[in-house]
Amino acid sequence: MAQILYNSTRGQENNVEASLAIVKGLACDGGLFVPNTLPKMTTSIQTLCLMNYQDLAYEVMKHFLSDFTEQELRTCIASAYDDKFDTKEIAPLVKKGDAYYLELFHGNTLAFKDMALSILPYLMKTATKKQKIDNDIVILAATSGDTGKAALSGFANVEGTKIIVFYPKDGVSPIQKHQMVTQKGDNTYVIGIEGNFDDAQNGVKEIFNDEELGIEIKAKGYQFSSANSINIGRLIPQIVYYYYAYATLVNNGEIKNGERINVVVPTGNFGNILAAYYAKEMGLPIDHFICASNDNKVLFDFINSGVYDRKREFILTSSPSMDILISSNLERLIYQIAGGDSEVTANLMKMLSKNGEYTITDTMKNGLKDFVGYYASDKETSETIKDVFDKTGYLLDTHTAVGHAAYNKYKNTITDHTKTIVVATASPYKFTRSVMLSIDKAYDKYSDFELIDKMEELSHIKVPEAIEEIRSSEILHKSECAREQMKKEVRKILI
Repeated sequence: MAQILYNSTRGQENNVEASLAIVKGLACDGGLFVPNTLPKMTTSIQTLCLMNYQDLAYEVMKHFLSDFTEQELRTCIASAYDDKFDTKEIAPLVKKGDAYYLELFHGNTLAFKDMALSILPYLMKTATKKQKIDNDIVILAATSGDTGKAALSGFANVEGTKIIVFYPKDGVSPIQKHQMVTQKGDNTYVIGIEGNFDDAQNGVKEIFNDEELGIEIKAKGYQFSSANSINIGRLIPQIVYYYYAYATLVNNGEIKNGERINVVVPTGNFGNILAAYYAKEMGLPIDHFICASNDNKVLFDFINSGVYDRKREFILTSSPSMDILISSNLERLIYQIAGGDSEVTANLMKMLSKNGEYTITDTMKNGLKDFVGYYASDKETSETIKDVFDKTGYLLDTHTAVGHAAYNKYKNTITDHTKTIVVATASPYKFTRSVMLSIDKAYDKYSDFELIDKMEELSHIKVPEAIEEIRSSEILHKSECAREQMKKEVRKILI
């Protein structure tokens, strides 16, 4: 099997081993690490169908992490995908009506981010040893709600690490916020910022690119890395569950081996849908990627016009993890459809930073032919939650509902009988108020925590342990700052 090395999308850092790319998180030129070639799956679907999640994860990930030994990688996988998940399937596929929901919320923070952030600390720890790095790793993360808690949970009390999470203090759900600010661990820091997710994400990138600060923290025995999906160690594990879902469809007799499927992905930072694209490039029979946006429909507009324009009102919606105007992982796809041309990619990213927009060429736009974009307003999202529940008894969270609404629009626009997977990105228990008010406005009189019990009564699904434990948890993180003070907060913690 050929060794896969990693290049920056912006061209100034090339042929980096996977372990170093994981430790660094972001390339020195501000670009994202991408494999120098996208590998092809060497194990047949027929064989993958016989595997459990852990073994299948190894078969996928070994292609990308070629400087990890089999024992190292299998140890990371076994440590990640264990009884932290409330089902042995790890990522079960549930059929309701004419849709198949890939449930990615069975980890200990109830969101799809657990699928990658359960393994990233183990990959990171292994990678630092391989690279003979003695510095403590400082994980910097910006979150629109779910990444923060999943990263905090994964890295809490991991020796040789600290984790600092910035979140928009008025831009996450009450449950998401409570999950973060009650996080235990002597190495964990949570800071609310005055601003939105893009402000937090841009602030983190500025900290990464501050050479002076990098020198200062190195003198103190630290170095930065990322737990956001800009880290290739976050993206690779996400490819796995598309293969697992396909194998499940085959095993359940829903499709024949080799039959194409569609995937619907509620999309914010573009990592989850990019993982599906990488899976297709490896050989998984995916036909269309249905990119679902909420009212912050920058990706919908881009897919349909070839113009990426972040110069628009930032809208707070009931699906806060998708309230994003700068989808960082799109840079990896831009690099791909530009034929691996880092100069083109760097120039487009410079235009986005300077002018707030860029336009791709017709040739590049042709590279998006497998992507279709739809969006759902908050009203449509709420109506979808009620409609699906009334018809099937299945309760969607607000993000999955955006995906389902997009799927409905796709079906009403295009005659396509291809079996379709809707990626279910979070538990409805994380967004109790929005979900319950979608069912009946009368629930508005209850508090967020009272609504948890009402949701259990309605859905007959037991309140997850992750929700139960935060009811009485002490608030441990009370720090807040202006967007411009993020660097100062990091200095306060490390220097």
